[in-house]
Amino acid sequence: MRYGMGPEVLRDVSFSLEAGSLQLLTGPSGAGKTTLLRLLYLAEHQTRGLISLFGKDISTLSKAETPMLRRKIGVVFQDFRLIEHLTVYENVALPRKIAQEDERLYRAEVEELLEWVGLGQRQNAKPATLSGGEKQRVAIARAVVAKPDLLLADEPTGNVDPEIGERILRLFLELNRLGTCVMIATHDQNILDRVNARVFRLGEGRLTMLPPKPQHLAF
Repeated sequence: MRYGMGPEVLRDVSFSLEAGSLQLLTGPSGAGKTTLLRLLYLAEHQTRGLISLFGKDISTLSKAETPMLRRKIGVVFQDFRLIEHLTVYENVALPRKIAQEDERLYRAEVEELLEWVGLGQRQNAKPATLSGGEKQRVAIARAVVAKPDLLLADEPTGNVDPEIGERILRLFLELNRLGTCVMIATHDQNILDRVNARVFRLGEGRLTMLPPKPQHLAF
């Protein structure tokens, strides 16, 4: 992957994510972690090589197939990407609404999820009134509400206090236990030290894989 005529941000990267697996993505700032995630959720197109998602070569996807494939992917963005005119509840419920589900089937789940991330009392608030940490928690709740097959999280604990960070991590691990493939891009050494997962490390455009550590997050 390269931008314009610049050097390749990612080169000769090769890996696979098994269904229901858990992995961490780390590396210095500017190493290409966000770019790699953007390729995986179809926000960018690689300049060479092959990417296959859910058994489909993304270069051959039709316009109709792309949104359907994206619905299988939950993404926690660093810049939140909340819709300003919607409430917290409406932002979180949006993936279920887009899937044309009856609100009676998901309202309780959305409200429970907002309680879990500490925003039960803010569900009618608009994004403009939220702190950065609160916006991040809304983005996380929105990413997991539809129980995606693949969850990509870009520095999900970067703007929250340790207690909320622990809750968020437990939520991701529980989602993984229920079958979601999870990839977390992080600089958080606490996560790297405590979570039993395969570790991908990006540096100078190349990806190396480290074995899982024996430690795990206790429940």
